[in-house]
Amino acid sequence: MNKIGVLEGILFVVGDEGITLKSLCDIMGIEIEEAKELLLKLKGIYESEERGLRISYLGDAFKLTTKEEHKEYYQKLVEDPEHNTLSPSSLEVLAIIAYNQPITRVEIDEMRGVQSGYIVRRLVARGLVKEAGKSNLPGRPNMYRTTREFLDCFGLASLNELPQIEENIEEEDSTTELFTSIYKEDGNEVGI
Repeated sequence: MNKIGVLEGILFVVGDEGITLKSLCDIMGIEIEEAKELLLKLKGIYESEERGLRISYLGDAFKLTTKEEHKEYYQKLVEDPEHNTLSPSSLEVLAIIAYNQPITRVEIDEMRGVQSGYIVRRLVARGLVKEAGKSNLPGRPNMYRTTREFLDCFGLASLNELPQIEENIEEEDSTTELFTSIYKEDGNEVGI
């Protein structure tokens, strides 16, 4: 097993939440010294000019981040009108955050049923969403909320102007007998 590859994959999967040294050791089944050694090796690989990522230690967690020296290109990506439209997925994540804020990325993922880390990062980069502290959940994940730019973008004076969501809970009119079989024997229903 290539532990450097496993470490890189773990850092990618945890995304902007990052991972603590202890959690990394637990997941990989290694000691702290080996984890530190692996992190240093991977960090050395990312220090190459040919790489666009680096390993950063922020908020008591290790995470993959972009290199500061490439910032001007990332800024162009965010500001480019062609890349500046909101996809249906982005609108969905934005709506989940707006109606449930503050909310963690994991909670967003649970509501959508798919990973939302990339979309949340894009919404933060665009200024529509911001970090709003840490949750008390295990791992203390970041919580997110909408920004003033979100309100401006959608022409809202406050969150109170968000459309109300109607819950459509349809009650089933028919009841099912749990102990009655639909099978028939000689033309008669047979009970279980």
